[in-house]
Amino acid sequence: MSSPIIPARAIIPFLVGMMLLTGVCNTLLTKYQDNQCVRDCDGPKPKHFEQPVIQTLQMFVGEMGCWLVVGAMNLWTRYVSGRGRTSTYQPVNTTDDGTSPDDASIRSHTALNGGSRNSSHNDGPQVLRGWRVMLLALPAICDICGTTLMNTGLLFVVASIYQMTRGALVLFVGLFSVMFLHRKLHLFQWLSLVGVVTGVAIVGLAGAIQPDKKHVADPHSTELDDNALRVVIGVLMIAGAQIFTATQFVLEEWILERSSIEPIRVVGWEGLFGFLVTLLGMVVLHLAVGRTPEGRYGPFDMVEGWRQFWEYRSVFISSVLIMISIGGFNFFGLSVTRSVSATSRSTIDTCRTLFIWIVSLGLGWETFKWLQVVGFVLLVYFTFLFNGIVQPPFEFLKVDEVEELLPEEPIEHN
Repeated sequence: MSSPIIPARAIIPFLVGMMLLTGVCNTLLTKYQDNQCVRDCDGPKPKHFEQPVIQTLQMFVGEMGCWLVVGAMNLWTRYVSGRGRTSTYQPVNTTDDGTSPDDASIRSHTALNGGSRNSSHNDGPQVLRGWRVMLLALPAICDICGTTLMNTGLLFVVASIYQMTRGALVLFVGLFSVMFLHRKLHLFQWLSLVGVVTGVAIVGLAGAIQPDKKHVADPHSTELDDNALRVVIGVLMIAGAQIFTATQFVLEEWILERSSIEPIRVVGWEGLFGFLVTLLGMVVLHLAVGRTPEGRYGPFDMVEGWRQFWEYRSVFISSVLIMISIGGFNFFGLSVTRSVSATSRSTIDTCRTLFIWIVSLGLGWETFKWLQVVGFVLLVYFTFLFNGIVQPPFEFLKVDEVEELLPEEPIEHN
């Protein structure tokens, strides 16, 4: 059998690097977009681009880009890879009794991912057949709520605090996995969840004690106190958004366990449903709130939002780049989760947070805070402890094997 031109192991560093690059760009570009002035730029109170709903919509456009990958893969399979099948065929080796070495695997009741071969994922009814693919609208709606809340929270905090606060996802994924998927948490994992909450609280406290002076003309004005309150609100919104993200993960896990659909198609369907629901919601919110005197020029004024989107080049270009980065992050994220372990993905996401922090400091978007370092270290340590990357510090907390909470691998979105 002919070997591929590029070994699979050689591709993994490239996939990891691109996942990091697109993930970092996604957050930084969104924050850059938030900082763009779109009204009264020369006045005392300039108005910046604050359209979290439009940012949610552009995320779904990026997710719909996964259909381009699906189409390209189908074309490759149909017109390119199919041509050489006869030339690459090799007979299967057999043992002395005429059976294949793979027979034991075929007869086994244990799936490759550690689950049961008799599960509904393989033998039972496919949940997503026909019109039931609309079930993917449920995680898409969770994605809408979570992403919109996070985009709103990002308006109030700097990029690094935003990314660190998203670490609260471990808490809700752990709790929901126990409640709805009947997973089991060990004592050290429960302690890890407490540590994660402590880390997020310290990160938020660091931002509240030393708020970065966003759009403050006079650094000695009372607006600094307002900024501290904005940071607290932003952190609470981002942390609360993880409830929706965790619900989305659990729903996706339930669906993937009961259907053989490819994860990249799941992202594509969720992107389509999310786009349609978000667009409908934008119209309803504009009619109910955006066109009123109080809502004019606000986040629900769809006419004003689209004017800002099309008239300001920096907003438009950053939107296009965000769509590309989200699409790339989904593709490379799915490729990485298929190539490396879930624990490696946690390490990659930690590096993503660190790079966002470094770049944000370099661009002058925030200031260095030692208390934030403490919170970040706690977040990383307890997340690694929860996932089994590091061993518990005490012998009585150690276990032989840690059950993976989401065996189907949480799908990377943003």
